[in-house]
Amino acid sequence: MTIQEDTKLALSPQSVAMEDYPPLTLAHEQALDRACGSIAPTWPLDRQIAVSPYWAMREERAGNVFARLSALGNIRCLMPPSHYLGAWQRGEISDDHLTQAAKRLGYRGGYKNLLQVVDDLARLPHWHNISDLVDARRDRQHKMAWRDEITHQISQFCAAYFQEDGPLNAERLTAPAGKRLYQHWRDMTLKDRGIAILMGEPKLRRYFETLPHTEEGLFQAAIAELDVDAQRLDGYAQALLLDINGWAAWVAYQDWQRALASPGPQAGESDMRSLLAIRLAWELVLWRYVRQEQPDQAERLTTLWHSELVELPEQIERHRRGHQPLWVWQVASELAYQEPLHQALGESARAPLPTTQPELQAAFCIDVRSEPLRRALEQQNPAIQTLGFAGFFGLPLEHKPSGAALAQPHLPGLLAPKVTLCSGSREDNRRFAQRLNWQARLQEWSKAASTTFTAVEAGGLMYAGKLLCRSLAPKGKRAPVAMDQLSWHWRDSGEALSLDDKAQLAHGILKAMGLTAQFAPRVLLVGHTSHSNNNPHAAGLECGACGGQSGEVSVRALARLLNEPALRETLAHAGLVIPQQTRFVPALHHTITDRIELPEAGEENNDPLSPSERQWLEQASAQARRERAPRLGLSADDPDLAKTLDRRGADWSQTRPEWGLANNASFIAAPRHITAPINLAGRSFLHDYDWRTDPDATRLEQIMTAPMVVAHWINMQYNSSVLDNRKLGSGNKVLHNVVGGHIGVFEGNGGDLRIGLPLQSLHDGEHWRHEPLRLSVYLAASTEAIEAIVARHEMLTSLVVNDWLNLFALDDETGEILAYRGGQWVTG
Repeated sequence: MTIQEDTKLALSPQSVAMEDYPPLTLAHEQALDRACGSIAPTWPLDRQIAVSPYWAMREERAGNVFARLSALGNIRCLMPPSHYLGAWQRGEISDDHLTQAAKRLGYRGGYKNLLQVVDDLARLPHWHNISDLVDARRDRQHKMAWRDEITHQISQFCAAYFQEDGPLNAERLTAPAGKRLYQHWRDMTLKDRGIAILMGEPKLRRYFETLPHTEEGLFQAAIAELDVDAQRLDGYAQALLLDINGWAAWVAYQDWQRALASPGPQAGESDMRSLLAIRLAWELVLWRYVRQEQPDQAERLTTLWHSELVELPEQIERHRRGHQPLWVWQVASELAYQEPLHQALGESARAPLPTTQPELQAAFCIDVRSEPLRRALEQQNPAIQTLGFAGFFGLPLEHKPSGAALAQPHLPGLLAPKVTLCSGSREDNRRFAQRLNWQARLQEWSKAASTTFTAVEAGGLMYAGKLLCRSLAPKGKRAPVAMDQLSWHWRDSGEALSLDDKAQLAHGILKAMGLTAQFAPRVLLVGHTSHSNNNPHAAGLECGACGGQSGEVSVRALARLLNEPALRETLAHAGLVIPQQTRFVPALHHTITDRIELPEAGEENNDPLSPSERQWLEQASAQARRERAPRLGLSADDPDLAKTLDRRGADWSQTRPEWGLANNASFIAAPRHITAPINLAGRSFLHDYDWRTDPDATRLEQIMTAPMVVAHWINMQYNSSVLDNRKLGSGNKVLHNVVGGHIGVFEGNGGDLRIGLPLQSLHDGEHWRHEPLRLSVYLAASTEAIEAIVARHEMLTSLVVNDWLNLFALDDETGEILAYRGGQWVTG
């Protein structure tokens, strides 16, 4: 069957639907699997963590992935020429950087004439789905575009289907076992007579009736009628998923959670192919509709579609070639960042080692926002030592607060929790139950028919005073977590952790932190948190290592654990001695105000810190605030800067409470004395690591397979949200509407589910606050150890070999830096 055949034009829609189609070939199945496997997950708003939207395509070279996304989805994956031109005019990119970049890439074409690059990019052709081809001849002044309606209709269905307590829940619960997402959509669409009216196509509904009842039948019919061979099906199917990329990412998240819960093949459980079938069904409906109802356009549509299929591989290749000059400028931008950093790291490595015994140690999350505060704290006294470690501090836990039915993961999204930590007390349970009962009664009253409008009016009056106070005198407020009682249980078995279990957990954490020999009298465990109002993406400002939560639970639980006398005695028998006078103190770094809070500090006579230690923290916070103030448009000399920042976070109308992890650019795993003298400007993830205490490189392997990968995710989410906020970001946060309570946001009242970061998290109204650079990773370890670890892990091999990040080995004694490129180490 070919698309030139016109025999079906005389058939009724019903007869078309009943035809038998050949089964899909293995090549077709593999093409569909590749397309469905190209989507990275997005986490829900209440546990939002950064994710690289390219993660599922990491096994391909970055340049090829960017070219395909550009051709198939018109997605921008490199900055426009004007960005690079501005950097060159400001002297940030030099001719030497460009020469080095061109040589590294082996590019001999023209790249300095950016006006020519602009012209070449403007002439690049893009893929068009059938809906796009039909839209080209549609009366757009009087009729809605098919692309817009398709996205809206599928998105509204997914919102109704996936949300908890959604309008389709009853149907889902009563549906026959095995009923797929596509079948739910087909049934609902056949009941919706508004689509035909909205689109001004009264006969449209008849063509939905012709759709096969199963997704397998749909694929067979569409592939046969549209004459898509396996070689082109991969790209076509990916282009369709990119049309509904937000909901595809949500389905990928559900797949990710299932894989964490039950590692291994999960055949038949994913809704991704079903979602693809829904989008393809719209293509088939339009194809049949035009050929039957608009025969004057049928021949044109057939010709254009055939051309699209024939030219698809060449289109992608043209985008790859067209991007090559921009890649030279991109690599030059990265060289411009790396060059002074290489010099500074080399000088630090050759400097004499510090010999001061620490009086105070503070372990911070590796989050880039910690770097300025760590630097400021160390400058208060030479006897202060800071360390960098992932913000969940190695606790593989989920937290179940008092009265809660569900537990919240407090660890990176790459990992599954192993321990359930329950906190609270009986009094907390009683209060929680009372609060739920009151909320239930209020909700029941407000939903009664007789009180629908009075509830809104009365509630509005009761809320008016609070709203006025929040507007005129906003105050940051964070309710502390009730942790007066803790119980530890293995998540799978529910059994309580024994003392030996806790000791093994603590021993592993201290060893991973490199904190096994030298302990100060006070060791601060500093998690971080952020407070902002009226901000659906607030969790994205919390700790990504804690699953989009604050680090409070992790630091308080770990401090409690490490301060237990019985546990310390057990650790001592295992050879790890914590001095009796050493006390671990949980702390929280408020990233909006740079204030350090001690959530378990008691009365003055029970203060865990001395007055001088308190003063160090306060002075360091003030110094970090002054450094950060200009980036927020505030005066560093403002005597009330702390209060100003606090009000900024509490202001419900503030769209930019802080810049989060914007402008991140590097990950450094090295002894702190290497990075301490350098002002890294809050652009580096800093993880403490000393190869001398890691003879078998197990700690290095943990760093490379977890924190380093998480840093790459963060880097790529910020990059992609700048590069194409329309498709890979979440747009204007002023227009956001939350979907399903926590699933995500719409920009406005419809369209696709938005992923990535809002525009206001990246742009100050005049300039970008994040420069998209691939992460530069510096590891103070031997090249042999690094290379062996990369070879053992597919994801690391993919990231390094396929140019998703820049990998360097740093000799922390000589200062020599080598880069890993093309499977070999070369001078950096």
